[in-house]
Amino acid sequence: MAISFFNSSAFSTISPNLPSPTTRRSFFASPLSNQLFGLRFSSSFTSKRALNFRSSPNTSHRPIRCSVSQVTENNTTEKKSQLKRRSDIRNIAIVAHVDHGKTTLVDSMLRQAKVFRDNQFVQERIMDSNDLERERGITILSKNTSIAYKDVKINIIDTPGHSDFGGEVERILNMVEGVLLVVDSVEGPMPQTRFVLKKALEFGLAVVVVVNKIDRPSARPEFVVNSTFELFIELNATDEQCDFQAIYASGIKGKAGLSPEILAEDLGPLFESIIRCIPGPHIEKDGALQMLVTNIEYDEHKGRIAIGRLHAGALRKGLDVRVCTSDDSCRYAKVSELFVYEQFSRVPADGVEAGDICAVCGVDDIQIGETIADKSSGKPLPAIKVEEPTVKMAFSINTSSFVGREGKYVTSRNLRDRLYRELERNLAMRVDDGETADTFIVSGRGTLHITILIENMRREGYEFMVGPPKVINKKVDDKLLEPYEIATVEVPKEHVGPVVELLGKRRGLMFDMEGMGSEGTTLLKYKIPTRGLLGLRNAILTASRGTAILNTIFDSYGPWAGDITTRDQGSLVAFEEGTTTSYALFSSQERGQMFVAPGVEVYKGQIVGIHQRPGDLSLNVCKKKAATNVRSNKEQTVVLDTPLSYSLDDCIEYIQEDELVEVTPSSIRMCKNPKIAKKSR
Repeated sequence: MAISFFNSSAFSTISPNLPSPTTRRSFFASPLSNQLFGLRFSSSFTSKRALNFRSSPNTSHRPIRCSVSQVTENNTTEKKSQLKRRSDIRNIAIVAHVDHGKTTLVDSMLRQAKVFRDNQFVQERIMDSNDLERERGITILSKNTSIAYKDVKINIIDTPGHSDFGGEVERILNMVEGVLLVVDSVEGPMPQTRFVLKKALEFGLAVVVVVNKIDRPSARPEFVVNSTFELFIELNATDEQCDFQAIYASGIKGKAGLSPEILAEDLGPLFESIIRCIPGPHIEKDGALQMLVTNIEYDEHKGRIAIGRLHAGALRKGLDVRVCTSDDSCRYAKVSELFVYEQFSRVPADGVEAGDICAVCGVDDIQIGETIADKSSGKPLPAIKVEEPTVKMAFSINTSSFVGREGKYVTSRNLRDRLYRELERNLAMRVDDGETADTFIVSGRGTLHITILIENMRREGYEFMVGPPKVINKKVDDKLLEPYEIATVEVPKEHVGPVVELLGKRRGLMFDMEGMGSEGTTLLKYKIPTRGLLGLRNAILTASRGTAILNTIFDSYGPWAGDITTRDQGSLVAFEEGTTTSYALFSSQERGQMFVAPGVEVYKGQIVGIHQRPGDLSLNVCKKKAATNVRSNKEQTVVLDTPLSYSLDDCIEYIQEDELVEVTPSSIRMCKNPKIAKKSR
């Protein structure tokens, strides 16, 4: 079934009895809309308006109809006649919920655009170049690339899919005129889909919906497109924005088409849709130079590199420019080098015209959100605004007995310099001084947002401690408000009961529950306080035997929900410093589950396991068996349980108010906070 929405004029030709947008929208949501979505009309009313598409002999010849770019073109031309639209460039961002396949889709686009040699080895998810991204299988930083298709340069920006990195998506949308909204053919729109689409519609961008993974056995493209259209309506999209083009694709196979049943042998239909449905950049070619810096990279030889789209004028190598902020405070600089993106690399350029995305070297103190403008008459562009953080964590110097053994940077000055350096790139993060000189409060969009920073710092050689995550509350009219998030859980139907019970204990309110496809999976949607999400991921995995998938996104601030208990069990704490022994661990494991194996060095106050009951319990895990009274009979064999292996994310979720996580380049340990009175038995 092919999907192609028509604009208001075409629609009136079909049904003149539906004049109002409200009536038309309700009509599209009705079963009758399926007949329209299938494009079973006579060609008499579409022949004059539709753009014919011919990608390959196997491609559907149904028309690609894109009213968004046309309406935008007309409105803008009336308001700003001095602006012109470049037809040889398209700037697009690929946005989607996590794991909906946008990076894999970019891989196929690059291969089919002949970016790589035929005999060149190309790893999967080539855009995820960061080691941490490849290990976790997620996109953390946005990446730029470009391809050429039919004499048109398409600048592509791959964006993160996780809600904690929404700040990265928000500022990237300043550089583009349209987005490819990638939606899974089974799951449909998810929380992050809603977030990125809302931002794209606020920016007035053209949207092409790509129903990806169409080759999945339980794919339901009709439901997915209808759900996406309903999401447009919920987000108050205009009639022109609701008139989006839908493309069906299999990113991993590199195929696309206008119908889920008939796919071309390549991504030709997708490229055609980009060129026809997403407008070229609106520029003021002869105006004063203006370029908004939306991203920053660092090179050991070139220094700081500012990346952004040229809004007006032309930029040349060696040009003297003015660097402005939103408050009109300006300084002067000189462009030493200039680069544009061609295929998968940066290429030196002598000059760049308005509308293209480029990288500028030579301004050592450039910041995200500043404007590179004409030296004499340049004016700053509006600064980039991102949503406020909702979670905070305390960073402090390492105070354990093992301080300085494994890390290279251990002082508070090292820690301060690194955290404030992160602010130059990460606009969604905040750093404030703590209660003491060696403590800093780091605020972010979510626990994962801050955890990625912690992981990067430990790989760079830093050694420090972090406290448990806490939500950032607000007071409005003397009422305490806390952040709420929308949580979606995909869980097999046989494990729905324990998951529902778990979310209910954490003050979650269910507002939707539906089955997904033929795979026996249930989708639960909850509105839950952010406090209730702390430590929830591991608990849900335990309750569902590792089969549930949890996704969350910030919704709004709401009234305080009351007390929430996130952990019922206490901790097992080392009684003294030393090396663990099998003899001591054999008796200790009767008290709970252990984190350490024999032969591991521990210190007093280190958490070595989970107590099976509430409250903490101190244990001597270094005790050795007495060597006296040795008998000739064979020693009894000691059988130890396999210790729990907790990652950094697991440790952050586990700790409570009186506990800390010690982070070093080689180890991750948990310990009791010596500044807080113990709750031990």
